[in-house]
Amino acid sequence: MKPPPNNLIYLITNRKSYQSDDRGSESDKQIEAVRIAAEAGCQLIQIREKDLDTGALSRFSRSAIEAAHRYDKKVLINDRLDVAFAVGADGVHLRVDSIPCSAARRAADARGLTDFMIGVSTHSLDQALDAWDSGADFIVCGPVFETPTKMAYGAPLGLERFGEICRRVRIPVIALGGVTLANYREALEAGAAGIAAIGLFANPDKLKLDEVIKELLT
Repeated sequence: MKPPPNNLIYLITNRKSYQSDDRGSESDKQIEAVRIAAEAGCQLIQIREKDLDTGALSRFSRSAIEAAHRYDKKVLINDRLDVAFAVGADGVHLRVDSIPCSAARRAADARGLTDFMIGVSTHSLDQALDAWDSGADFIVCGPVFETPTKMAYGAPLGLERFGEICRRVRIPVIALGGVTLANYREALEAGAAGIAAIGLFANPDKLKLDEVIKELLT
């Protein structure tokens, strides 16, 4: 399929970063954030709500897809290929230790989903090369910068190693991990096709979400 464009923004959901109140539930607020981001130009949204059971995840995902498709933006489901198929998502985002990308591609092809997108999370050059070789449309690679949320993956790659990964694979590489409004341009200059983040979009440094998206797209 056609790879995603360069300079793309990949919003990863985390409804737990919002609080339920009289204005809506945490899920309502996250869906509204998806709508705002899509309207502002965010091209890809990943539904990453690991604590939800299949039914709740499906309902949440359908709402997010409806919000994003209103602006012709794409939604991928984190790791749950079954849910991605069931809700009509645009693709799936696989963990590095998940089912093989090639198996996901065969399953999509068997359903006639020729435009089904497959992204893969990677944390090293070897993993990035494996994902490329197995047919991923793009990879998300990190952590690029220091971040407390990605400690399990070891020390940050840094811009030099991240840049090597961007040069060695022939699919878009999206930077993740510690990305802020202060350093995102460094990742792009190193070769990133775009930026992925959770915290940046949930807590956008006192800027409104749409303003953050527009800043990243400039």
